[in-house]
Amino acid sequence: MASLPVLTFVCVVSALWPLGHSQQVGHGYRLVSVDQGSDRSLIGSLELIQQTNTYGPDIPHLRLYVKHETEDRVRVHITDAQTKRWEVPQELLSREQAPADLQLSSRKAKPAKSAFEFSEFAGAELIFSFVANPFGFAIKRKSNGDVLFNSSSGNLVFKDQYLELTTGLPATASLYGLGENTQPNGIKIVPKETYTLYTTDISAINLNTDLYGSHPFYMDVRNGGISHGVLLLNSNGMDVFYTGNALTYKVIGGVLDFYFFAGTSPLDVVQQYTALIGRPVAQPYWAFGFHQCRWGYKNVSDITNVVENYNKSQIPLDVIWNDDDHMDGAKDFTLDPINYPESKLRPFLDRIHANGMRYVVLIDPGIAVNTSYGTFQRGTADDVFIKHDGSPFLGQVWPGAVYFPDFLNPKTVNFWADEISRFHQMVPVDGLWIDMNEVSNFCSGKCSIPTNRSCPGTGFPWDCCLDCTNITATRWDVPPYKINASAAQAPLGFKTIATSSVHYNGVLEYDAHSLYGFSQAIATHKALQNLLNKRPFVLTRSTFVGSGSYAAHWTGDNKATWEDLRYSISTILNFGIFGMPMVGADICGFYPDTTEELCGRWIQLGAFYPFSRDHSNLASKRQELYLWDSVAKSARKALGLRYRLLPYLYTLNYDAHTTGAPIARPLFFSFPQDPETYAVSKQFLLGPGVLISPVLYNKTTSVNAYFPKGSWYNLNDMTMAVKSSGQYVTLQASIDTINVHVYEGVILPMQRGGMTTTAARMTPFTLIIAFPLGFQSTGGKAKGHLFFDSGEDIDMKIAEGKSTYVDFSAESDGKKVRLVSQVQSGSFSLSQGWVIEKLMILGLSKSHLSSQLAFQLDGKPFSSSSFTYSVQPLSSSAEQSQDGGAIMDLNGLALPVGRNIDLSWTLTA
Repeated sequence: MASLPVLTFVCVVSALWPLGHSQQVGHGYRLVSVDQGSDRSLIGSLELIQQTNTYGPDIPHLRLYVKHETEDRVRVHITDAQTKRWEVPQELLSREQAPADLQLSSRKAKPAKSAFEFSEFAGAELIFSFVANPFGFAIKRKSNGDVLFNSSSGNLVFKDQYLELTTGLPATASLYGLGENTQPNGIKIVPKETYTLYTTDISAINLNTDLYGSHPFYMDVRNGGISHGVLLLNSNGMDVFYTGNALTYKVIGGVLDFYFFAGTSPLDVVQQYTALIGRPVAQPYWAFGFHQCRWGYKNVSDITNVVENYNKSQIPLDVIWNDDDHMDGAKDFTLDPINYPESKLRPFLDRIHANGMRYVVLIDPGIAVNTSYGTFQRGTADDVFIKHDGSPFLGQVWPGAVYFPDFLNPKTVNFWADEISRFHQMVPVDGLWIDMNEVSNFCSGKCSIPTNRSCPGTGFPWDCCLDCTNITATRWDVPPYKINASAAQAPLGFKTIATSSVHYNGVLEYDAHSLYGFSQAIATHKALQNLLNKRPFVLTRSTFVGSGSYAAHWTGDNKATWEDLRYSISTILNFGIFGMPMVGADICGFYPDTTEELCGRWIQLGAFYPFSRDHSNLASKRQELYLWDSVAKSARKALGLRYRLLPYLYTLNYDAHTTGAPIARPLFFSFPQDPETYAVSKQFLLGPGVLISPVLYNKTTSVNAYFPKGSWYNLNDMTMAVKSSGQYVTLQASIDTINVHVYEGVILPMQRGGMTTTAARMTPFTLIIAFPLGFQSTGGKAKGHLFFDSGEDIDMKIAEGKSTYVDFSAESDGKKVRLVSQVQSGSFSLSQGWVIEKLMILGLSKSHLSSQLAFQLDGKPFSSSSFTYSVQPLSSSAEQSQDGGAIMDLNGLALPVGRNIDLSWTLTA
């Protein structure tokens, strides 16, 4: 049972906390009363100390609301005490509401009389503390008193269009998050950088710039790996400044709605964070296959040839994509009648579906203004578009003049579902890709369709051809504080929807701008799920807090450079922290022309992105993986391993959906007590124990990889191992090879692989059991688990006849090995005929090379005549084990996955 929060009043010397320094922009507030609410919350009243007019007048009276919502989460909500302010809509992100009017408990509210009095409001794990005058608050751990957040480092400022709050931080803190941005210095947030959050269509090649998503969340990892998380739930534009010992938020609207997550491990933080914002969506099994896309597939024959060439080259391929090439004049929900007629596209889809493949197409939010276009007609009739001055806001995207659907309007959600349904009757797509939803607009300001020229014209399609004038008359278009939008303090409405535009129920674009992609993803996910009655696949470019519950993400328009290859790792790891684990970058680069070597190295890395897709620009040369012999060889090797690892990847998908755990993880997630892992940004883990160490520089055939302490086995050649004391090791990496290692203590489920996920998932299983090298003196243990279902059921959960979940455990003392599986809902796996055909036991002693083995299965003798076994030596590098170790193979088994297994054997020299 959760501990109830406790409110205590303690008199202390004020020197324990700095009272904050006067800032020109504001002088802060004093706490004038505080008590507990009827919902076991804390309610306080704040009163302005001194008015200033910088960035507008201060709001004179604020309300403080604090609640320990769970044992490991506390919320601090500060808003105008008299006037309701904009907050992220409950309809988009369901959560406990901070009540507008909440009765106090029967006790009289206690006045806060002096700057030397503060209160503690304790929950199970975290304590909220505050100073009265000027008001400041802190969050600290109950277990050790460590201060996690302390707003007394600066004065609280709360104006209508400018909110500011600063927290002090220890110099030893390692911070991660605050995106979306491309971080050239690695995954850690670095001092003296401005992190601007405002969804923007600006290429991902722009460094430390506000990109497609807004995620005002960070994780703080401190000495010993003790971690916590902080979310400011606010959709308005903001700048976040990090100095190295303080973090300052400067926000242009909304409220201060902070959530603090106790951790204490990095994985705990993400689990607690996604418990609030929503667990990641369950991805269909086929989504973990390889995807091929290009902007510039000219016709059905083109994509047919691509699929055939992948098959001829024996490179796995699950999904073929179309950018907007399939459309009639770049209009959503249409087909080009010449190049993609239904009469040719439907037979193509029938063929690939029969071969277990899938098809995904792009749709943009902008609806072409065209009176003969059915989608436009229906949208106009239903009045679903965002308005400006009472009329639909006019912008320009690929088809020319467009209106933008308002996904905050329930009618729009229904309209969107109907358009998807109509399109699906014509083209049975398997998933949808929603792009340009920041929102992107090729024009700025208030526009009209020209009467004296065609639009689009003869220039580039992204050149604005509308007649436009700047909008500067409102404080929403020109706010008093300019965030560092596009790293240039660009106007908020630059190349997007004017921020004085209006959504459903009078909501301003100024407030809701960064929610557009999120709201569209929700509508698209809902539409596909209801239409298909199975697990939907949606890929979105623009994201917000909670988007991972509905969609996957890719990192946008990158460049075909070695730098972008390196940058992709940090962005992907950040999105796992943001609760959006199904993420990848455009493999080989979106533009300009890639090179053979770069593409070869990129598919080696990209084969282990959670979402693995090759995508390129129409102005770039073709870069399908079969076009170069060396790249094709790399692809067969890396994707071959990915497809063998599909059971592991899909189980990580289950873990993400049920616990929030990222699929791709920084090393410090598994090794939080090793500070060397905190800045590692050129390697990552898949799940808890598969280490990816790519080559990221040209003309290089080795990689200097960090190995946390323990034994690591090479999955490309399991006779090769690294035994590390926590050190960098130089690994050889020939032009067609990426280093992939599994960690000691892991049981890794694998299958034989195949050309599609459909084929691969029906093959027998292998279990890799990784014991520590030299474990004989202390004993060796390993564990793992497996989840399997149809791959498409809406519900991803353990259910009899629908799925199977297996826990594996193994142990050995050097004389005996025992493997046990405990199965839940085994009937599903039994119905599929899945069996374990092979065991590979890593880390045994070389003395077992000549061992005679005596086997038992479920307590009874198990004759080795029905299978074969062999033992071969291991070759270890770095810190050498005593005898180098050995690997044992047991082949020809037929152990049903759906039944409990208790297999043991005695090793006798």
